[in-house]
Order: sequence, then C-alpha cells, then structure tokens
Amino acid sequence: MNTSTPIIEARDLTVGYGSYVVQKDLNFTINRQDVFIIMGPSGCGKSTLLRVLVGLLQPTKGQVLYRGQDFWAGTESERQKLLSGVGLLFQSGALWSSMTLSENVALPLQRYTKISSAEIREQTSLKLALVGLAGFEDYYPSEISGGMRKRAGLARALAMDPEIVFFDEPSAGLDPVSAALLDELILELKENMGMTVVVVTHDLDSIFTIGNNSVFLDAATHTMITGGDPHVLRCDQTHPDIVRFLNRGKTDSCPTSSKGYRS
Repeated sequence: MNTSTPIIEARDLTVGYGSYVVQKDLNFTINRQDVFIIMGPSGCGKSTLLRVLVGLLQPTKGQVLYRGQDFWAGTESERQKLLSGVGLLFQSGALWSSMTLSENVALPLQRYTKISSAEIREQTSLKLALVGLAGFEDYYPSEISGGMRKRAGLARALAMDPEIVFFDEPSAGLDPVSAALLDELILELKENMGMTVVVVTHDLDSIFTIGNNSVFLDAATHTMITGGDPHVLRCDQTHPDIVRFLNRGKTDSCPTSSKGYRS
C-alpha cells in the first residue's frame, strides 16, 4: 500500500441538511497515523462533518476519498468494504444496557465475521484488556463508571482491528482525570496499533495533548478558516476567532517550550 496516499481526503466538501448548508468548501487531508482534530465553537458543524466522513450522512457536494477512492461515488457494498476498516466511538459510548461489556464488544464480530464463538470470546477479552477493563467482561454498563463506559465503547470500536477510529466528543461528561486517562489511552493505542485517529472536540486539553493535525470550522461563515498542527496554529495564527478559541479567550497565551511553541 502506498503510505504517501492520504488515508482520508476532503475535496470541496459541502455538508448540510436539505437546503441548509452547515459547512461548505472544506478541503483537508488526514494522513496515516495522524490524530486529526475537528474543532471549532459549538454549533459550527463538527459532528455533522463526522457523520459525513463515517458514511452516516451524504454530503451536499464534493468528495470524501478513502485511500484515494471516492467514498460516496461507490456502491453500497463498496462503501461497506471501505468502512470495514473503521471504528466509531459515540459521545455516550452507545452501549446496549441489556448486554454485558463482553456481549457489547462481541456484536460487530458476530455480525461481520465468521469466526467461532471461542475466538469471539478471546477477542472481546483482549479488546477489553487493551482499554484497561480486564476482568469486567460480565459487568453491565449500569454497573461501571462513565469513564469505564467510554473505554468499553472504545473496546467495541476496536473489535474489528480498524485502521481508522473516529471519536465524537470523547471527553464529554468525564471528570478531568478520566478525560486525561482517555487521552493517554488514545495515544497508546495509536502508537501500539498504528491507528489513524479522528476526534471531534472543543476540549483544549485534549486538543493539545493528542492532536497533530486539524481543521478549524467557523460557525459564522460556514466554512473552514484553517487547518494544521494545533500547537503551531495557537502560536502562528492571527485570525481573532482562532486566537480566542485556542487561548481560552485570551489574545495570546502561547507556551514558551517545545512542540512548535513560541520560544
């Protein structure tokens, strides 16, 4: 496989609902093993863009390319084949309350593979262990904390060993310590499994902890203002909306140390 080919690329992409345009003229590239942040103020269309990227909402116009292949120009079977390498963690975790954690993680394996029940049990235990939930296979979602439910949802997203994992507001509803632990877990899985990660968030701690590439969506103009490494954007951008967003409303609080910060 050509590793120089972007894993996902948006070309002149417009997303919305009917005649209502949420975002227009989006052009960005997600490279292999990026942690790509979709960011911007509330109501700018971050989750709508995510829905288009994962095949839940067809764009109004433009292209989404997966490894150079036009996702929405293909047949349903071709789209499903492209999505076989994709995992998705919803904001709430979206676990079935009537199923144990093991049963929740097993669902995609039961639906999309032909492996044996014994292999499914082995894989579900492995994925739960990867996210720090070894020994919790028989617990129900109501019996564990919110942070643990997020990790269980992540285990299910990892069930099929995806190449790309999408996160919709992963830190929503978590306390600062649990959110930081989830960020650490995302980075560990990215390094150990070679995954590409796409995250919708407005949490600045997460953005600067895990992100190395991004797109910034603007609610007023309904298009992207910029993109790139968030650390560089924080120090080098002059657009007032980006400066305020990345500096918590301050005009300039650029760090004075490493990772591309101002020195």
